[in-house]
Amino acid sequence: MKSPILSIVLLLMSLLLLSSCDNDGDKKGRFLLKGNEKLKENDTKSALEFYTEALKIDPDYKDARYNRGIVYQRLFRLDDAINDYTHIINKSPNDSLTLFQRGLSYLDNGEFYKSLGDAEKLTEEFPLNWQGHFLHGLVLDQFKNHDEALSAFERGLVLEPSNPDLLVNKATILFYAKMYDEATEILEKAETLNPSEANIFNLRSMIAFEKENYQEALDWVEKAIQINPRQAYYYNNRGLYKLYKENLDEGLEDINYSLKQNPKNLFALRNKGIYYVMKSERELALRYLKEVAEKDPEMELVEIYLQKAQAL
Repeated sequence: MKSPILSIVLLLMSLLLLSSCDNDGDKKGRFLLKGNEKLKENDTKSALEFYTEALKIDPDYKDARYNRGIVYQRLFRLDDAINDYTHIINKSPNDSLTLFQRGLSYLDNGEFYKSLGDAEKLTEEFPLNWQGHFLHGLVLDQFKNHDEALSAFERGLVLEPSNPDLLVNKATILFYAKMYDEATEILEKAETLNPSEANIFNLRSMIAFEKENYQEALDWVEKAIQINPRQAYYYNNRGLYKLYKENLDEGLEDINYSLKQNPKNLFALRNKGIYYVMKSERELALRYLKEVAEKDPEMELVEIYLQKAQAL
């Protein structure tokens, strides 16, 4: 018969063994679940911490690395997001979902040719996946190849006829072509499919602005911000509309907020130049507008306000 002390020692040893088994396998899973819970609560800081703890245990833990990439992407820490997605792709080159997210991150980071590479790989290897055509259309749009972008979105719509993302981006191309009624019709369809898609209301605000309905533009973009308060582009648009409503200080506040989130946004730099024209501050207006004109001379409003700045 074993002594009580020996039995206790053996029990403790078995518990330690069980615990050590748990540390490597289940512990990283618990960190992942905790991270997911924090992400649902919109506590991105804690979510990042839990995903990182999981990756300390297993650097190749795909779910934690992918989810951490999503959080980085949401926080506009795009280099970090790209690094996480690339780590996964190096291990799993044909992971279509990660390729798609990396392509979007490259796009938002201004790395258009790298985004194009991911888009082309997706469309070649997964031709029946709408996401590849969607990403391809987004990149072609950045290259101002609007006709081919429209074709890419339409190829995606053959696969997913009721996809709101594809519909919104098709409407965006029509907006560029100044086909406002056609774009609005598509946006109305998209809204019936997904009334919580903020891009629908942002684009409707842009259409209203082009029609010089500035209060209506403000109303639409406010709805977009209410749905997605993290999108820097919406604040930039709201800032522009406020400038045209002669609410200059609040307009600048929105534009600066947008630039803080994404310093590479040329539209926000343009709008800041417009603000300084409206404030009759010639040197500052010229500084911003000349920078935008050098990088994108065809951008709407740039030439008009550059001339106004020079005339100050």
